Order: sequence, then structure tokens, then C-alpha cells
Amino acid sequence: MERVGDNYSRQADQGTMEKNNTTISLQNSSNTEMDISHLPADTNLVVAILIFTSFLVGITVNGLFLWVLGMKMKRTVNTMWFLHLILTYLVSSSLMPFFAVFVLLNFDWVFGPIMCKILLFSFSLGMFSTVFLLTTISLDRYLFTCYPVWSQRNRRIPLARKVIAGVWLASLALSTPNLAFLETQEEEGKMKCSYSFIFSPNQDDFHVYLAFFLVRFLLAFLLPFLIIMTCYCRIGFEMKKKSLLRTGKISKVLVAAVASFFIGWFPYHLYHASQLFKEVPKATTQVLWDTAATGVCFNICFTPILYLFVGEKFQEVFKTSIFTAFSKAFVDDPTSLEDNIHTGKRADQNHSESSMGKTSVLQAESPTFKPQHHQVNL
Repeated sequence: MERVGDNYSRQADQGTMEKNNTTISLQNSSNTEMDISHLPADTNLVVAILIFTSFLVGITVNGLFLWVLGMKMKRTVNTMWFLHLILTYLVSSSLMPFFAVFVLLNFDWVFGPIMCKILLFSFSLGMFSTVFLLTTISLDRYLFTCYPVWSQRNRRIPLARKVIAGVWLASLALSTPNLAFLETQEEEGKMKCSYSFIFSPNQDDFHVYLAFFLVRFLLAFLLPFLIIMTCYCRIGFEMKKKSLLRTGKISKVLVAAVASFFIGWFPYHLYHASQLFKEVPKATTQVLWDTAATGVCFNICFTPILYLFVGEKFQEVFKTSIFTAFSKAFVDDPTSLEDNIHTGKRADQNHSESSMGKTSVLQAESPTFKPQHHQVNL
């Protein structure tokens, strides 16, 4: 979690350069520097423990998921989506020890300017790639559900690879400003890792920060949220219209992933927005930051655990092997696509012709893992 100040720093040239000590809050996209020295030491300790616990759980769980998806399961479009989604969680989880130390040292950056750039660049990369992948998955499920025949003909691994490459390239491009504008500077005896958009002594950088925040908010939260909600509303409408009662385990898995993503990231953006547009009491700032930190930790480290349990009885998960549990969680249910294709055709074909069509469609799929139809993302 990157550190950000509670208000924006502004500088004016008045003989000697005075710092207007108004800094903004924790965000990948503004003068990041978390000047929350007002927080009591015990609160810092609790937050640091939470962050470090998230690291231990996240590395273990995401590492296991990545190994199973990458090495033990047949490569399909669906497993490729999840493979890269879990990779984004693993990248973010690996950053947690640095931020735990940062909090324990009362927000004194001791890792130097290079790590300042690298760590917050990596955090931003994880954030963008996560939301872009989950948005891609929601669009994929929409096409899979509402246009099953087209999806069955065009939903192929080579195309999925190109889409995933595009997601990573876009995330890299949007995270690059961290490498260019993040720097360390000393304030009140502490080193701070923060953005600096000051190009001249008389420049007021507020509007630059505002634009930076809005771009990240729109691309990393608002637009993906609207796309995801639209896709799943249409999916629900189509399922109701076609009387498709079996939605498949994958739908529940993706719904859980998306819900956890927005629960995790909405407080994060809310915290930054509150600091951008108005002054807030320190007590409110503390609550918002603590909530944002908790949400981010939950999102990147604990969300994958939901994949094994959502839609299943708790005891049943432990009665099966890990591989079987993963197969049930991440592989499409062929009956859903079968039912959907059959429903779409029966207005023009008799029952016998529809059955033959269903058989041929399913045979086009992998003999081991066959596709289903679906939900959202984190």
C-alpha cells in the first residue's frame, strides 16, 4: 500500500521557498505520502501486523493457486484468466513486508529513492492489472452467456493471450508515472516517498494532482465498475429470459471476486477523494485510512481463498483433494453452455436438431475441461 499525504503540498516562491504543509492522502495517484503521525503507536502496530499477516497468507495461498493453475490444470481460456489474476495478487502480496516496516517506523521511508519508485510502481501495476483482468472476465462471461454460439467459435487461447498481453501493457503504461515522478525528500526529520509534479518554483501543482487522481479513479474503478455491472445485469436478464436455472460454479466464483474487489478498493479511492476535495478531521482521516488499508490487504491476499469455498459447503471442500477443489472452482461447467446453446436454437430447430448441435459444440471443447457460462472482478 502506498503511502500518501493527507493533503497536497504546494510551493510558492516568496523570497525563500516555503512549503505549504498540506499533503494528500494515500493513493497511487497523488502526492503519496502518508503523513499520519497523529495516529497512536498502538494503531500503527495493529496495522503493521495486519499487513505482515496479509503477506504470509497472500504468498502462501496465491503461490499455491498459481502452482495448481499453471502446472496441474489443463490450459483453457478460463484458467488463463485466473492464472494471470492470481499472479497480480501474488505481485501485490510480495510488497507487503516493506509497507509493514514503513508503518512500524512511523511512516519514515528507509528504503531509498530507487525502492520508492519500484515498490509503488509495482503496487500500481498490481492494482491496474487486477481490475482490467476482472473487467475482461466479466465481458468474457457476458459473451459466453448472451452469445454462446459466437463465443464457442471465437473464444480461443491465442486470442486470450493477446488480450492478456494488452492488459499487462496498459497496466505498465498507466503505472510508468510512478517511475518518473516519485522521489524521496526529507520533511520534519523523516524521509518521505512522494510524487513531485513541480517543474518550476512558481507552479501550483494542485491541478496536476487532481488530473492524476481522476485518471486513476476513472480507469481503475468507475469505468470498470460500470462495465462489470452492465455485463452482469445483461447476463441476469438473459438467464431469466431463457429460463437457465443452472448458472455454474464459475459464476459464483467470479461474483465473489468482483464483490471483494470493490469492497477492497472503494474505501481506498474514497479516502483519496476526501483528501482531494475537502478538508477532513484527523479522526475521520484515520478511520478512512485504516479502512482502506484493511480493504486492500483483504483484496490482494484473502480473496483467492473465497474461490474454493463460495457455492460449496465448508466441509465438502476438505473432503476432496486440492486438485479436485481447484477443478470445480476454476473450470467451466459444460452443462451451462450446453443449456444456453440449446435454448438459443430451439426457436428455430426441433428438439432433435438442438441436441445434435449441443453435442457438436461440446465436442469442439477440450476433452478434459469443457467450458460453462457465467460473473465479474476484485
